[in-house]
Amino acid sequence: MKLAVVGGGSTYTPELIDGFARMRDTLPITELVLIDPAADRLELVGGLARRIFAKQGHAGTIVTTSDLDAGVEGADAVLLQLRVGGQAARQQDETWPLECGCVGQETTGAGGLAKALRTVPVVLDIAERVRRSNPDAWIIDFTNPVGIVTRALLGAGHKAVGLCNVAIGLQRKFAKLLDVTPGQVHLDHVGLNHLTWETGVRIGGPDGEDVLPKLLAEHGEAVAADLRLPRHLLERLGVVPSYYLRYFYAHDEVVEESRTKPSRAAEVAAMERQLLEMYGDPALDEKPELLAKRGGAFYSEAAVDLAASLLGGEGGRVQVVNTLNRGTLPFLPDDAVVEVQARVGADGAVPLPVPRLDPLYAGLIAQVTAYEDLALEAALRGGRDRVFRALLAHPLVGQYGYADRLTDSLIAHNREHLAWA
Repeated sequence: MKLAVVGGGSTYTPELIDGFARMRDTLPITELVLIDPAADRLELVGGLARRIFAKQGHAGTIVTTSDLDAGVEGADAVLLQLRVGGQAARQQDETWPLECGCVGQETTGAGGLAKALRTVPVVLDIAERVRRSNPDAWIIDFTNPVGIVTRALLGAGHKAVGLCNVAIGLQRKFAKLLDVTPGQVHLDHVGLNHLTWETGVRIGGPDGEDVLPKLLAEHGEAVAADLRLPRHLLERLGVVPSYYLRYFYAHDEVVEESRTKPSRAAEVAAMERQLLEMYGDPALDEKPELLAKRGGAFYSEAAVDLAASLLGGEGGRVQVVNTLNRGTLPFLPDDAVVEVQARVGADGAVPLPVPRLDPLYAGLIAQVTAYEDLALEAALRGGRDRVFRALLAHPLVGQYGYADRLTDSLIAHNREHLAWA
């Protein structure tokens, strides 16, 4: 089995490698190709990756290359984890929206739109090159904004599934609080990528006992602190929102914090420099603890489970993924991409049924889906007016004056990445 990772020079990659090594019986990789145009980073990451495989006794071969076409040739699955523009672009995404009093964030709001515009054309080009060499390969997208990118891939007819680590992270945290194994915890996880709620926490599977009320009653303070939202809000809602909902539920508070504290991009850039220095140590043969602070925790386990389900042909495995709605949420179009529990097999992902949603959540999902429609149109066709329409539709922007100013700022800061600008 051959897997290719586009963006293999990412500091995330050792997390992925560690999972591949530990879970080799689940996903028996014979060849892993790390692809990245940044040769210096790729050499450091590739060296550590080989040492991790060797230490854990994995017999698979790890190849590094900057040649995309050669790297993906013959791959059974291609994982996408790229960042167009790097941390420098992320730093801009997190700062210029603040000039209008809007959240600066890399996956939602104006910054998220900028990332989508930079990313979608690049990902579609990569996917088309994969399809030319091996049309049966699955594309697993971990590149943000996952929902919009996955929708672009599926809209172009690619065999693609989107993946995010929010659900598996919550599953692990809840399991620890409830003193059960992670495999016993099933989440009633529903929404869009980075706009999700846990409406139930079940023990034993989709039909198991819902212990969410118990979780909130006994561990509400810990859950709320992790989300940086007040406990009384979780108790009033009776659900656990993703931590990305803080940008919506505490927008002004987040903006004020962002104006006075170092950006997450600056923190990550400093962390990446430290990680790359560590990766260059020939004695290091395991992922360092610092990597857990970089983000992407449990990404490797989610990726292994998803790839194994898609390539193993077993079917029936249940996992949270991003896939076509196809009636799952009846108030959305069938071609919207939702993030829900799904049965995954060789034919792809089939969402599990979702009970009728409270209008409090359904309304926000519908509005953000409309924004994603417009964002994808702007990413595919370009043009200032399309960017403006997407920003005006986003609930974190919503005013025409802000949308006008943010449109100009977005284009000015991203001109080198926008073919039409």
